[in-house]
Amino acid sequence: MHSLKNKTILVTGGTGSLGSKLIDRLLHTQSFGFKKIIIFSRDELKQSEMGTNYQVQVDAGKIEFILGDIRDVSCLSKALMGVDVVFHTAALKHVPATENNPRECIKTNIIGAMNLIDACLEQNVSKVIALSTDKAASPESVYGASKLISDKLFVDANKYSKTKFSIVRFGNILGSRGSVLPLFLEQKNKRSLTITHPEMTRFCITFNEAVNVLLFACEHCLGGEVLIPKSPSFHIEDLADVVCIGCEKNYIGIRMGEKLHEDMITEDDARNTWESDAYFILLPNKHDAEIELYWTRIFNAHKLEKSFCLRSDNNPTFLSKQELTTLIETV
Repeated sequence: MHSLKNKTILVTGGTGSLGSKLIDRLLHTQSFGFKKIIIFSRDELKQSEMGTNYQVQVDAGKIEFILGDIRDVSCLSKALMGVDVVFHTAALKHVPATENNPRECIKTNIIGAMNLIDACLEQNVSKVIALSTDKAASPESVYGASKLISDKLFVDANKYSKTKFSIVRFGNILGSRGSVLPLFLEQKNKRSLTITHPEMTRFCITFNEAVNVLLFACEHCLGGEVLIPKSPSFHIEDLADVVCIGCEKNYIGIRMGEKLHEDMITEDDARNTWESDAYFILLPNKHDAEIELYWTRIFNAHKLEKSFCLRSDNNPTFLSKQELTTLIETV
């Protein structure tokens, strides 16, 4: 991947579920040819554990750990000295926790995004790929609203300098910390699963696929795009059935901030969204014609109809119980 050749990479939230998977891929794919990876996070224990697992790379100077918080712009700016590419995966993501602690969510997800933008501009970083969520489309939760504002900040930041800011948006990463699959697996031993609503649906993506999206965005996005992979949906109740056959189901109701179905692309989004074989590309409201030509010429993308919308319940692709079983075995 030429965009990372001889580059210094910084991953915010690099000890988190997705950040660590991204780093593992970078380290085990020789063709990337990067110079160094900086893992920026506030979790000293996870940094210590990762350092032990990657001791050879640490000793070779291929990995550096920096303990810090994206709420601290001064710390970020120092960490970004000499950095070429940033993958921004740090966030407060747990919906009930962020509903109960909205101020903390804002400090990390919104002010943290502003800090990262300012620090990247100050240090002349070339490219930033920020992680978003389907919950940012027509948000109901504090988390979703915070990520929507964060997304708009990253898109807006493209007007300030040569630094290119782009975003990737996808749904639930199967098996990520705080998601429903680990909860069901934990409850399986008690033969009783808690389900919020029998009709609930969600988008689904694997860790491997999510990393692919981040790397694709780094290689191909020009700045300002929200890149959305085409992902299947699943029924929460189907997941419960395959995790624990015959288990009791305890319906507890939709939690504060949750939606019955998640939006990925709203009708308002569709006015500025192009579709290729593998992705939807949401462009800024104000964009140059050149970016449209790029996605149409290179990836054969076409503009969506204005009436288009994509939710987890109207998705043309749903995972069957057998497909869910196969995916769970890989997690």
